[in-house]
Amino acid sequence: MNGGVLARRAGIVLLCVVVFLGCLGLAWWQWSRFMAAGGDWQNFGYALLWPLFGLFPAFMFWRMRTLRTRAPAEQAASQPAPPPEPDKMPVRQYAVQDAEDDPELAAYNAYLAQLNARHEQETR
Repeated sequence: MNGGVLARRAGIVLLCVVVFLGCLGLAWWQWSRFMAAGGDWQNFGYALLWPLFGLFPAFMFWRMRTLRTRAPAEQAASQPAPPPEPDKMPVRQYAVQDAEDDPELAAYNAYLAQLNARHEQETR
């Protein structure tokens, strides 16, 4: 591990600690407002939420580290399989329906041709 990565991780950890302490301070402030004479349940809710907000950056740092360490192993395991040999590939037979056999298909094809012709006239 080189010094740049170590410094970056130390900076992220320091930032997580500062954010957590700041959120704990805000939770304490909301708790004191809840305990005051004019406090209400909204202050109590915020006093419970601020520590969770403070833990979120630490959770994201942990999540990114686990995904980064797991990614090379998953990439090695998910190497694509070699393509099958041409003589062993399955042959698929598709039934081609002629427009003359189906009047609904002929009408739809005529409608698409009309739309295409209109589009070509508008783009000229």
